[in-house]
Amino acid sequence: MIGAGQAGLSVAYYLRRLGLDPNNDFVLLDRGPGTGGAWQFRWEALRIGSAHHINDLPGMDELGVSFETADRTIPAKEVVADFYRRYEEHYGLQVVRPASVTAVQNNGANLMVTFTDGEDVQDVTTDIVVNATGTWGAPFIPWYPGRDNFQGRQVHTNDYVDASEFAGQNVVVVGGGTSAVGFLLELEEAAAELTWVSRRNVDFLDGTELNMEAGTAAVAMQDEAARAGRALPSIVSGTGVPRTRRIQAGIDRGVLSPKQMFSRIEPNGVTWADGTFRPADAIVWATGFRPELRHLAPLKLREKAGGIVVAGGSSWKDPRVFFAGYGPQASTIGANRAGRLIARQVVATLSKL
Repeated sequence: MIGAGQAGLSVAYYLRRLGLDPNNDFVLLDRGPGTGGAWQFRWEALRIGSAHHINDLPGMDELGVSFETADRTIPAKEVVADFYRRYEEHYGLQVVRPASVTAVQNNGANLMVTFTDGEDVQDVTTDIVVNATGTWGAPFIPWYPGRDNFQGRQVHTNDYVDASEFAGQNVVVVGGGTSAVGFLLELEEAAAELTWVSRRNVDFLDGTELNMEAGTAAVAMQDEAARAGRALPSIVSGTGVPRTRRIQAGIDRGVLSPKQMFSRIEPNGVTWADGTFRPADAIVWATGFRPELRHLAPLKLREKAGGIVVAGGSSWKDPRVFFAGYGPQASTIGANRAGRLIARQVVATLSKL
């Protein structure tokens, strides 16, 4: 298994329940220096209550902890890292880290996984690979004319640390999801001037929590794209942004008032199609991520449409490769739900070998 975030740990839990022994029958490789998956890299100010709902891992109730009652006064990355560490220890998952997988390729009837531990390069052969790498390692920044000539600082979500880094600056925030909203509310007190732009209309939901009907529809869109081998759509484009009291207050203050997307980037700012210019010292790209699949390139699984055909959790081109946290499982809406299904399929495939 590649990746020990929410999706990877969920599959590992069910593999263990089905009788497989961690570190003997299966092994988890994770490139992070610590527990928590992508959460360990999130920005300091992010709290549990200000992010999308975080589902408990299956079997987490045995530990006596839950994200529903987690401390909302400390950074979310600390809470998730702590809960995941206790989870790994409780179930004896023995995750190997840091282990950065660089390639998965054919090795006769088996697969060979190549990874580095920071010092040495190692190879391991396996019957099956469960890819649970998520998206954090593949940030997406759209290209706009002049982007490469911008003289200020460009920061993506996965590089953002703290609002104090932008004190006194003119900042443009790009994106229509909860990350963009969170950055704007944090930067309001630090930045000299804030400008919010989005490539699509921002759908502020009337409720204070994610609409489950909209969430189900977003998952269905992901599933359809995965089955067709197309590039995956954004989850937030189908769910919208919950209108919490904090967000509503930001709307009322005029901070959360998105403009249409600029047409080009100048060395010292951004320009719209009508000639309007806004100076900028920094651009924060809250423009999402793409599935991190570069290490699977030797297997040639990608389709011309830009994605990988995945149905029922496994690759259509190579049934030895399973995907956890891809397509309909790429958010907390679907990751845990898929863990049991993938684990059962893995065990069924092993039984045929």
